[in-house]
Amino acid sequence: MGLQFKLKGILATSVATICLAGMAMAEGFKEAPELAEMVAAGTLPPVEERLPSEPLVLDVLDSIGEYGGTLRRAILGGGDQHNIVRLISNENLVRWSADWSTLHPNIAESYEVSDDATTFTFNLREGMKWSDGAPFTADDIMFWYEVFNDDRLTPAKHPNFVGAGGAVQVTKIDDTTVEFKFAEPNGLFLQNMAYGFGYYVVNYPAHYLKQFHVDHNPDIQALIDAEPAASDWVSLFNLKAGPMHTPLFWQNVDRPTLHPWHLTTAYGASDRVVAERNPYYFKVDAEGQQLPYIDRVTWDQVEDPESILLKAFNGEIDYMARHIGRASNLAALTDNKDRGQYGFYQVGDITASQAALMLNLNNPDPIKNEIVNNIDFRKALSHAVDRQEIIDLVYLGIGHPVQTSPHPSAPFYNEKWSKQYTEYDIDTANALLDGIGLDKRDSDGYRLGPDGERFTLVFLVADVFGFQYPDVMEIVAEQVKEVGLDIQVRATDRSRLQEIASAAEHDAYIWNCGGGLVDAYANPYCYVPYGSAVYWAPKWAAWGVDPSTGEEPPAHIKALFEAYSGVTTSADPAVQEAALKDLIEQATGQLLTIGLRQVDGAFGIARNNLRNYPDPMPIAGQLWTPAPYTAQYYFEGGDNLK
Repeated sequence: MGLQFKLKGILATSVATICLAGMAMAEGFKEAPELAEMVAAGTLPPVEERLPSEPLVLDVLDSIGEYGGTLRRAILGGGDQHNIVRLISNENLVRWSADWSTLHPNIAESYEVSDDATTFTFNLREGMKWSDGAPFTADDIMFWYEVFNDDRLTPAKHPNFVGAGGAVQVTKIDDTTVEFKFAEPNGLFLQNMAYGFGYYVVNYPAHYLKQFHVDHNPDIQALIDAEPAASDWVSLFNLKAGPMHTPLFWQNVDRPTLHPWHLTTAYGASDRVVAERNPYYFKVDAEGQQLPYIDRVTWDQVEDPESILLKAFNGEIDYMARHIGRASNLAALTDNKDRGQYGFYQVGDITASQAALMLNLNNPDPIKNEIVNNIDFRKALSHAVDRQEIIDLVYLGIGHPVQTSPHPSAPFYNEKWSKQYTEYDIDTANALLDGIGLDKRDSDGYRLGPDGERFTLVFLVADVFGFQYPDVMEIVAEQVKEVGLDIQVRATDRSRLQEIASAAEHDAYIWNCGGGLVDAYANPYCYVPYGSAVYWAPKWAAWGVDPSTGEEPPAHIKALFEAYSGVTTSADPAVQEAALKDLIEQATGQLLTIGLRQVDGAFGIARNNLRNYPDPMPIAGQLWTPAPYTAQYYFEGGDNLK
């Protein structure tokens, strides 16, 4: 199978257009047969009472669907929770259109933005309900705001909700109206609310979570005593209200959600994660059928990506790109597609670099910190890596060498940024390393630091996204021996990597860089240490949110924050674009992260009778796909093929 990826095609694809207003259903609303049986038995209210007064009407991709079936996937243990997150959970107040050109209401029925981009008013859907049938109202958002303001529960504030003049002020206008107000213009707030981490404000069901909060439950000690993993009310609350992008969220089946499916068997509780249809989901198709079409989603927990591949060959995977959509698997998947009863779809990867070397510029070791903060060291490391060899050996020649920089299809693409310091040049690398004082070597040929000890960097590596990072790093470590650099590769899982890196206790790691396209506006973490997961400079990132925390950065990093403020504090798109270009030019000149490979796309597999999935599927850090589309997926014939 030959895969051809054209990003313009991805961006032009019209997917799941969202009707902004309600519509009169000539024949009333319809529901899945299993829900109709529950209504008939008196165990569930009628569908008209479960939907909001104005449900969101989806114009589905290909055709009106039919109910039934189980969508089967596989999941790794430990830190693979995004396997669930990205499939069933991208429900925010607003959402992007599939081509990233416009924003649409989602959980919010409508919204208004002040001319100066300081005030954002969201009008919620009257009668909307959580998955357990409890009302979803402005009080739920206000409870999130209470948690956000409580330093015991939220010591680090997510930058989405902190503007130039301080944290957001949230006010309940009435039961279905909430106002978010910033002291200074916040030109990206609405976009950030459509991004994955915009989920925070609509994921705190007050009627459920207040029982775990000391200010709302005078008898909370009994709950603390009953929970072995809780030492106090804060740890209890965090266990029950863990963020959605962490495993904790998916280990609590009792927590109500607004997602199309709700968890019934927790991640890690058995060898299968199960999510059943949410009977109160707020979306319908154009014929009034309540979504989702598919009854349930399951994830079989396996040991490694190879086990997922075998399940695909055996016809036990219905839809998946994660972990198996890698170039090295393409031939085997093609050979087994008839046996496995699946076909291929394209995934448009529009990252700034699908694999990037990220040195911790806040290294706790003062010697290492001084060296890695010298740009000549980073240039030397970049020149010491043979990117084309990595692409040929690991990715079967798919992709091209790149520095961390915008994708060629981005309006702010610059070829100079993309190619600088990417030439494999041992002589230049050696000269740069000698020039910064790493000119002495031990008996094995490795360079010595200023303390006379071998200079060693330990890279944390997790096998995530199907990008084969362990293989990449083993090759990098071997290549840089040529210039006397000692790189040790330490394999770990995603959760442990994030735990170590967020505490700035690491030397380096390998990850992907978002910001390849318009997501650079709201997700520029490889150009400026902005955000909650900037592990190449976690202390500077903390300072950027709250200067009383973290570590004050040097002037050239402060200049990046200043440049980015031109993006965030303006409501003028022209001003935002100019500021973003300035930021990226400064950042790429500093070589903060070292890009290796960019690719126009990857692939996934889909059951032969699965319908309404985008092909190609856009993916980036800004867009948690395929979750925005999965409620409309269906099996032709009502079930997956046997």
